[in-house]
Amino acid sequence: MIPTLRVLIHMGSLQRLFPFWLAGIVAAATWFSPWLLLAVLYGLLLQFFVEYAMHRFLLHREPPTDQGVFNQLYRSHIAHHEFPGDAEFFTGDDHWYPVRFGLISFAIHTLALWPFVGIGAAALFSFVALFVGSVSAFAFYEYCHTLAHLNVRKGWFGQRVTRKHLAHHFQDHEATFHVSLGMEWIDRLFGTAHDPDTARARYDRDTILSMGMDPEDLRLVTARKAYGIRKLPRGRAQRSEQRTT
Repeated sequence: MIPTLRVLIHMGSLQRLFPFWLAGIVAAATWFSPWLLLAVLYGLLLQFFVEYAMHRFLLHREPPTDQGVFNQLYRSHIAHHEFPGDAEFFTGDDHWYPVRFGLISFAIHTLALWPFVGIGAAALFSFVALFVGSVSAFAFYEYCHTLAHLNVRKGWFGQRVTRKHLAHHFQDHEATFHVSLGMEWIDRLFGTAHDPDTARARYDRDTILSMGMDPEDLRLVTARKAYGIRKLPRGRAQRSEQRTT
């Protein structure tokens, strides 16, 4: 647990979200009502769906043809698949993105609730929902994700998270988009639960680490150079050694 928390403490996105989370806790304690408990539950559930949607539809979208846009996607997620054990690539490099996303969501929720409960109550409900509930769920996701990738001693919780998430990396990158423990039902709901037979049919040892792309694709090669990555994905390195022996 300690090594995992050590990584989380240094995550730029969580560092930037922490003041907003703390402000939400203070606001909830100051103006407490049972409705704020509902706000927290709503924020938690919303974030679990956002986690799934962003992972599936944003981070696993069709690789862009524009190299600049592709580089951003590479740093955000493809590099993590190519080097799943490297903590540098556990998250993207835009640490302010979750804050911007949260503030935009806060504005939208406040405007939607304003006509029904007034601006003050709408803002309070929205802030607590998003910056206490959703941020707590986001931190839980980052904990599960980091624990799954770290080579540390793991109990039942860690083993279950690791087994399920690494199936996404090493068996079928088109399934199991949830990461947080207990959220398997979201994948089942949207038809992306892990299926061994489907995974075997899709599996390609040459492209599994590059999310279905040819590891020699010029976009990948260029992106690696753009971020100063000189090492090779594990599978590619093994194949290169085999060709030279």
